[in-house]
Amino acid sequence: MASKMANAGTGSALLDAVHDTALGLRDHGFIDQRRMHQYEALCLTPVPEYSSTQIRALRDVLKISQAVLASVLNTSVSTVRSWEQGDKKPSGPSLKLLNLLDRKGLESIL
Repeated sequence: MASKMANAGTGSALLDAVHDTALGLRDHGFIDQRRMHQYEALCLTPVPEYSSTQIRALRDVLKISQAVLASVLNTSVSTVRSWEQGDKKPSGPSLKLLNLLDRKGLESIL
């Protein structure tokens, strides 16, 4: 059974080697799927942080208002405003969704 991440490179030769080794061990029955998920979690590319300037620039590129961005991210306008003023930083699902918007555009979420 192929892993979802079997062809996903991490950008790190060491992590790719660990992941390939873990796949081989799982395929031969030496580790179970639960342990494989733990290795895959270690091999995920970290989501970058976004500065207030980057969030504003992303919103400008997408040509959307703070209210629309808040709606897309399922957060409040005041939260988006706080991010853009540098008072708060996005985290968790909001950070992942910002990254998805940045990489794939608004259509990827709508």
